[in-house]
Amino acid sequence: MKKTVFVASLLMAITLLSPTAYAKPPPNSATQSNITYYTLAPDITTNYIIDGNRLGYIRLQVDLMITDNSQLINIEHHAPLIRDTIISIISQQSEQQIKSLAGREKIRQLSKQKINQLLVAETGQPAINELLFTKYLYQ
Repeated sequence: MKKTVFVASLLMAITLLSPTAYAKPPPNSATQSNITYYTLAPDITTNYIIDGNRLGYIRLQVDLMITDNSQLINIEHHAPLIRDTIISIISQQSEQQIKSLAGREKIRQLSKQKINQLLVAETGQPAINELLFTKYLYQ
């Protein structure tokens, strides 16, 4: 009996002294709840140039991170413009740009920048905080 009480007391003490017992909620939990992701559907499938005369194939799934939920309507309305912008950017890239991690990041940043420029021209304000490639397949 004493052994059971001792073990129970020891477990309670360990639990109270653990870091999770004193954990604080993240400071920006209110702003994190306003984040919305919009997936461009269907996936973007297009070609890029290999060796000057051959074509490569790329398939992307693109998610847009939006912190202002009121912008979601604008994103949905301008989804064809967003898709066209991404396709235009990708079709101008070299094989090395498509296949390298640095090139992929450059394409992602350029796409985000161009889309926000177009959205400013169309709606008066940028709407996209981040552009994510959640699927990136090339051949």
